[in-house]
Amino acid sequence: MEQNSQENQGKSIEQLVIEQLKTIFDPEIPVNIYDLGLIYKLEVSTNNEVRILMTLTAPNCPVADSLPEEVMDRVKEIQGVTSVEVNLTFDPPWTEDNLSEEARLEMGLL
Repeated sequence: MEQNSQENQGKSIEQLVIEQLKTIFDPEIPVNIYDLGLIYKLEVSTNNEVRILMTLTAPNCPVADSLPEEVMDRVKEIQGVTSVEVNLTFDPPWTEDNLSEEARLEMGLL
């Protein structure tokens, strides 16, 4: 489903991508992947090409194949995005230090 262009008027592609990433949840932890700190780098070119560097909570994560693909598919839905590239890395490894304050609160760590 394509993002509503009227609803998104005035927002940058980067803001829209972040909003979209916040709708994708890790299956084992009830927190979205953005607040979980799985997104290491987000770049949007002047041509609205989106590049994402992300990780998983563990290399043997059961969604290691499907989660990056879901990220790519969901970001492609955003009107104005011309291409999406998602790369997976485990360097540096994910730790709880990556959690946003919002995620810490939701998980009862604050």
